[in-house]
Amino acid sequence: MRQLYKDIIGGDSWKMLIPAGLYTIQNNLQYVAVSLLDAATFQVTYQLKILTTALCSVVLLGTTLGVMRWVSLLILTLGIALVQLPSAPVSPPPSIDAEGSVGEGEGSSTKLMGLVAVMTACVLSGLAGVYFEKVLKGSRKSVWTRNVQLSLFSLPPALFGVLVIDIKGVSTSGFFYGYTAWTVAAIALQALGGLLVAVVVKYADNILKGFATSISIVISCLVSVWLIGFRITKPFVLGTALVIFATFMYGKYSTTTGAKPVPANASSTLPTRSTDEYAADSDADTANNSEGIPLNDLVIKDGSDEDESEGVTSARTANKQD
Repeated sequence: MRQLYKDIIGGDSWKMLIPAGLYTIQNNLQYVAVSLLDAATFQVTYQLKILTTALCSVVLLGTTLGVMRWVSLLILTLGIALVQLPSAPVSPPPSIDAEGSVGEGEGSSTKLMGLVAVMTACVLSGLAGVYFEKVLKGSRKSVWTRNVQLSLFSLPPALFGVLVIDIKGVSTSGFFYGYTAWTVAAIALQALGGLLVAVVVKYADNILKGFATSISIVISCLVSVWLIGFRITKPFVLGTALVIFATFMYGKYSTTTGAKPVPANASSTLPTRSTDEYAADSDADTANNSEGIPLNDLVIKDGSDEDESEGVTSARTANKQD
């Protein structure tokens, strides 16, 4: 227990305070944005986290992205935005005032607050993910230890939000009011997904994680056709094609730009020679060997080696004469 406490709480565990706080704020901003924006606007604008993650990776980690990879990221953002567009028109959510009462319609100020919330969530998502990647790759502690630290350090700011905003409902109905088996299953899937994301960030990077998440969204929509009768639309087909093309494009172009391709026949710099030339050289070597050139005559020796090798050479000559 003492060693466990030292690994989780001691050392450089304070580094996980930053991503823990950022992730907590980001998750709460997503709920705020969803309550203030319609589904289409939120889904499209929230895909900007792909670009913010790439930008933070360049700034914090020094990642080099070529022009074509930036283009592939833009195509990916557009494609996943088209995929997540709703198949049927949706009505905007009602505006909610400070007292919690529901008003009619949606004012421009409410929509602006929602856009600010989702944009801030995008920036925090990229910043927290890249910082977490930097800590993981620059430390000897395992992925599991960092995940425990991240979860523990996320509890204080999350509980503070509960005490400030939801203390009345928690005191009257209890903390786990409204929890069902589906709620527990969703929590378990989120926890498993968090562990997988940590492994991906450890051995790859946040940009590739964004591509994997984008492809998973496409797969989820396809599964929804069978489960809940999701209707495939033209924007969905176009967005899927863009996601696949962007993934292929990102993997094709390396991070270094401007390098000239190497021709297929330039693997060897040695001049080509005909078979007759090699045969002539072989005959010349055989003739030289037949002349009986002593091996010692081909070795460069200094003065100290001459006395030692003189006796050996004389003995070999005598044996040769015999």
